[in-house]
Amino acid sequence: MSAPFSIAVTGQSLIRHDLRAIRDPRLNEIAEILKASDAAFTNLETTIHGRYGGWPLKGTYFGASAPEVLAALKELGFNSLALANNHAFDLGPPGILSTLEEVAAQNFLHAGIGVDQRHAAKAQKKMFGSRSVALIAMDAGPGPSFMYAEDASEGRMARPGINRLNVSRVFDVEADTFNALRSIQDRFLSSALERANYAQPEDPPGLNGQDKIDFYGTVFRRSDQSVRRIVVDRHSASAQLSAIAEEAGSDAFVIVYLHHHHWEPSWQQVPSWVRGFAHDCVNAGAGIFVSHGAPVLQAVELYRNTPIFYGLGNFLFHIEKEEREWSPPEVWKSVIATCNFGSGGRLEDISLRPIVIGGTEALSDPARDRLPFPVLADGSMAASILEDLAERSADFGTVLSLENGIGRIVL
Repeated sequence: MSAPFSIAVTGQSLIRHDLRAIRDPRLNEIAEILKASDAAFTNLETTIHGRYGGWPLKGTYFGASAPEVLAALKELGFNSLALANNHAFDLGPPGILSTLEEVAAQNFLHAGIGVDQRHAAKAQKKMFGSRSVALIAMDAGPGPSFMYAEDASEGRMARPGINRLNVSRVFDVEADTFNALRSIQDRFLSSALERANYAQPEDPPGLNGQDKIDFYGTVFRRSDQSVRRIVVDRHSASAQLSAIAEEAGSDAFVIVYLHHHHWEPSWQQVPSWVRGFAHDCVNAGAGIFVSHGAPVLQAVELYRNTPIFYGLGNFLFHIEKEEREWSPPEVWKSVIATCNFGSGGRLEDISLRPIVIGGTEALSDPARDRLPFPVLADGSMAASILEDLAERSADFGTVLSLENGIGRIVL
């Protein structure tokens, strides 16, 4: 019989600054919550600029951090990191290699990137007390294929990169729109080779039938309605689910992590394809499913007594002050979720501590500088964060109660 076990999960950590010199009781309160659990988990939303160097492969949203940020996360109480996300390849393969080296040096449980696809997809394991914990982390894009890890094949070298959950974006459009797009395609893209030229560095998608076209890298499908669809590749999903099942079969507690930027127009809405994949992961043996990407708090679901966090928003969010796209207040509100499992491995309860990233003063006054760390919310702010989360989670059958400024989900 498994020993009791607890895991604290947070929003993503886009960390650029070393926090270790900060002496602030508000930061200590956060650290105490994280250190009270056997495992404390976040997503490292950056790449490490270490001894392998690297070159920026992005424009505006490029981000890299010095190795010292990992020591800061360690001191804060984290011991488990997902590394699969849209910033992991911002320095190219050298950044992947540096991140792997520096994370291992800090003895984090980590997964989601690797020297090739086999390594990136491999579950990594670590003992926390008497509990074996396995982590599988993946990214679903959108992003160029060259940021994802690839195994060597004849005449082609292996590529360090990210563990990919392969999904495609398809736009269903009505017949008149479809025919107009096809007319434009026929006029300007006269051959398959020309399509390949414009698709570089990607390969153009292989399409069958007359009801789909590749329009400069985007697939449109003739339909009786107009809607965007995200389609999970069956073979890619099967590989991820097999890895989950293998670790669950060895009696490990399996953390499954998904990062993606296929957001809905309302960022707080859970995409249906994510819900379906999360359920598949639980059915395969996941002990907890955590997702990030949209920088806001999304619903919590209990599926087969397993916690699913569809989006935990941000935890550390070190951005430039002029990046105004992150101004909505929802971007700066989240929770620290602590999940407690009993001696039989069954989830007993979840506590949710509401936080404000950057401090409550900066949230109410945009002219104020934000703190480089989150603070616990209290009073009406705590109540509003939890009440909003409770309302969203209720649509998934989750009952969330409020007790003295803390959210509780009890089985």
